[in-house]
Amino acid sequence: MALKLPRLPSIRDLTRIYNLGAKQQLSQNFIMDKNITDKIVRLARLELDNALCVEVGPGPGLLTRSLLDGGARHVVAVEKDERFGPTLDQLRAASQGRFATVFGDMLTIDHASIAACARQQLGSDDTARFEHVHLLGNLPFNVATPLLVQWLHMLAQRQGIFGAAPVSMTLMFQLEVGQRIVADAGESARGRLSVVAQSLCDACSIYTVPASCFVPRPRVNAVMVQLRPLARPLLKSSLRTVEHLARFVFVKRRKMLARIFKDWDAGHVRLLEECGIDPTWRPQDVPTALYCDLAALIEQRGIRLP
Repeated sequence: MALKLPRLPSIRDLTRIYNLGAKQQLSQNFIMDKNITDKIVRLARLELDNALCVEVGPGPGLLTRSLLDGGARHVVAVEKDERFGPTLDQLRAASQGRFATVFGDMLTIDHASIAACARQQLGSDDTARFEHVHLLGNLPFNVATPLLVQWLHMLAQRQGIFGAAPVSMTLMFQLEVGQRIVADAGESARGRLSVVAQSLCDACSIYTVPASCFVPRPRVNAVMVQLRPLARPLLKSSLRTVEHLARFVFVKRRKMLARIFKDWDAGHVRLLEECGIDPTWRPQDVPTALYCDLAALIEQRGIRLP
């Protein structure tokens, strides 16, 4: 049976008591309705038995509450804004030893500090024993894409928290960015992020969150995207080469690949044909697997992308 938190003051009351207004410079937007965060956790279908949950940017802690009420037994939050110390401390005290916080910037933090927190504060002898690691967060829109790209590179190289158990990522993005991440071949939203993410993960949207659900209200809707590592990644080269290739072609997304490659070097058009890519396709038409084949061929032959 899932563990439940005791009755706590509402997040809305806590933000008023501690004067925790959202900081525009940190691109903060809070969800105040626990029905929404409960739904996010439910739709994420996380394997919580013997799992470590790492929440990025918990803010006042509403998604954290939903995780703990959903049965999570090991939750480490990484928070940049130390103003949230009192509300997160209150949550830690109520969690029966299931929750701890590390203060720092997730873009620069040493992931060893997350593992150390799990060991020291949550009573875990070794994070490698977890069968699952779940990375979650209502990410600030201004750093969501850089964080995702950084984590994908770490996943490809099995670094940090991505070095042991399989790591799923359930993350909030602006709707337009989320649509790019999950877009399949042939869809207009497809771009660099689609190819880079799908070379390693199965990506899907699990819940669209209207702008009206956030405080303060952003100008755009948001979407929760889940990325789970592929059992057999499509990546056959360095992720950097795939990312460079995708950036190169999608800058000229309206052109056919034959024209893009001719403008680069007419002799390189044959690379497309060797990988089974129709030169009349446009960048969004190419499946991720074929991009990975092309990146591997370019890397193997030592060809330098523009």
